[in-house]
Amino acid sequence: MLNTLRHGTPQDGTDPLVIVHGLFGSARNWGVIAKRLSDAREVIAVDQRNHGDSAWQDSHGYEEMAADLAEVIAANGGRADVLGHSMGGKAAMTLALTQPEMVGRLIVADIAPVAYGHTQMQFIDAMRAVDLSGIEKRSDAAKQLAAHVDDPALHSFFTQSLDVAGKRWKLNLDVLAAEMDKILGFPDLSGPFDGPTLFLSGGASDYVTRDHRPAIRALFPKARFASLPGAGHWLHAERPRDFEASVRAFLDLTDG
Repeated sequence: MLNTLRHGTPQDGTDPLVIVHGLFGSARNWGVIAKRLSDAREVIAVDQRNHGDSAWQDSHGYEEMAADLAEVIAANGGRADVLGHSMGGKAAMTLALTQPEMVGRLIVADIAPVAYGHTQMQFIDAMRAVDLSGIEKRSDAAKQLAAHVDDPALHSFFTQSLDVAGKRWKLNLDVLAAEMDKILGFPDLSGPFDGPTLFLSGGASDYVTRDHRPAIRALFPKARFASLPGAGHWLHAERPRDFEASVRAFLDLTDG
């Protein structure tokens, strides 16, 4: 089963909220938001396969990631609200479309159920280029990453997945590289998922556009759309309080 970080305690009559991180992320990245949201329900943040402290696997497709999430939910009452960002949003959508009885409400952060044409291989290449043999602290790796990645925020983000003592990445970079086409794509699923669904996007991000709405509504007929002005793809990190407020508002509005 996936490694999980839990916040709060189970609440009678309230489904837990499962948070699913994106590519190169981990449950730890969501610690502050998860803890704050746990005042009203139990929050379970997962490390996806090939990330964090979860097991490494030879495949990284969305059907497998959805099955991983289903296992976690089955072990925690059999039903949950699910929040997923980017790759995690695609995994959450796949779960909702293939096992809708397990998902109460769905929140998809800055991703659509479509294939994308960009790649993330430059970041895998950057992490592979880091000489870990002399690393004593995360900042040592961040300095090396700076030669390949311009954004300082990404240096900090990537090094959160660095095991300094073990001198290894907690990311299965080889499998993520081999499965990149699957990660950028989306499985051919018919759906629909009829539960309440929020597509929450960064106002300055181009990951979810109006052109995507027909594909979204075909699979998620009860989809609602909201955006955080000025936020990019990492909207939960750039605008955490606004992100939290939007999640709370949706969950409160659709409660019961």
